[in-house]
Amino acid sequence: MKIANQAVLVTGAGGFIGSHLTEALVRAGARTRALVNYNSRGTWGHLDSLHEEVRSQIEVIVGDVRDAGRVRQAVASCEVVFHLAALIGIPYSYRAAQSYLQTNVEGTLNVLSACLESGVERLIHTSTSEVYGTPQYTPIDEAHRLNAQSPYAATKLAADQLALSFHASFDLPVVVVRPFNTYGPRQSARGVIPTIIAQALAGGPITLGSTDTVRDFLFVSDNVRGYLAASEAADGCGEVVQLGTGTGTSIAEVVELVGRIVGRPLEITTSADRRRPEKSEVRTLICCPGKALKLLNWQPQVNLESGLRQTCQWIDAHRDDYRRDHYAV
Repeated sequence: MKIANQAVLVTGAGGFIGSHLTEALVRAGARTRALVNYNSRGTWGHLDSLHEEVRSQIEVIVGDVRDAGRVRQAVASCEVVFHLAALIGIPYSYRAAQSYLQTNVEGTLNVLSACLESGVERLIHTSTSEVYGTPQYTPIDEAHRLNAQSPYAATKLAADQLALSFHASFDLPVVVVRPFNTYGPRQSARGVIPTIIAQALAGGPITLGSTDTVRDFLFVSDNVRGYLAASEAADGCGEVVQLGTGTGTSIAEVVELVGRIVGRPLEITTSADRRRPEKSEVRTLICCPGKALKLLNWQPQVNLESGLRQTCQWIDAHRDDYRRDHYAV
C-alpha cells in the first residue's frame, strides 16, 4: 500500500517527530490531516514553521486526544492513521502521573476506537524503548521482557498493549512502532541532545545528570522513514517493530562529539536535580533493528555525527527557543 494519494491523519502533528512526519507525508503525496493540541495562542506547534507550500496542503484539526468525539471527527474518512500524540517528558511524569494516564492511555483508547469505527486500513501506533526498563541483555529485541520503571513508561506500555489487544480482539490493522531515542531539529530542550547543544552554543559548561547513560540515538529523518515503511509494508499488522541503529553511545561521548562540532572541549558538571530516582533510572538502551530490516526493509541512514551537525545548525538558528531555564534531561 503506497502512501501517495492516501487520506492520512497524524495525531500529535505539532510536535517534534509529528511535524517531520506530517511534512514528509505531504511531500510523499498523501492527503494529510493533522490533529494538533488546542491552545489559546492559536498556534499549531512546529507546523507553523513549515514552508507555506507544505503547510497550505495540511488540513489542521485543533483538538485533544482525550476528547473522544473530536478524535472521531479527525479519524473520519482517513485510510491511514499515525498516532504520535502523547505526554513524553519522563521527569514531569513523576509529578503529574494522572495527566499521562489520561493522555497516553485514554487518548490512545479513543484513537483505537475511532479507527475501528471508521474502518481504517492501517494504524501506526507509537511506542517507546523505555517500556523495556533496565535491559536483561543488549541489543534489545522485540521479545525482551517489558518492565516500565517510570510513570511515563507505564502509560506507554499500557497504550501498546491496548493497541495490540484491538488487533487480537477486533482485527484492527495496528502496527506498533517502537523508536529508540530520536533526536534532530525541532526537538525541545527536554531532550538530552538539545540540552547539550544549547549549553555548548551558549558558551557555558554542560550541566547534566548521569553522563554514563547509554542510548541508541536515531536521527529524526530515519525515524520518519520507519513510520512510512510501516504504513506501506505488506506485513506487520499485530507486530511490534523497533527503530534504532544498533549502536549505543554514552552521554559523555555525545558531549565529546558536540565539542568537536562546536570547536572546543566542553566542561561537564553534574547535578543531582537532573537525575531520575535511582530505581527508575535506565542506564542502557540499545536496539536490535533486525526485525525492521526484515519486515519493513528499513535501516538507518544518518550517522550520529552527521545528525548532530544538522541539529547544531538548527538550534544555533533558534537559540531563543532554548533558554537555560528550560534545560531538562
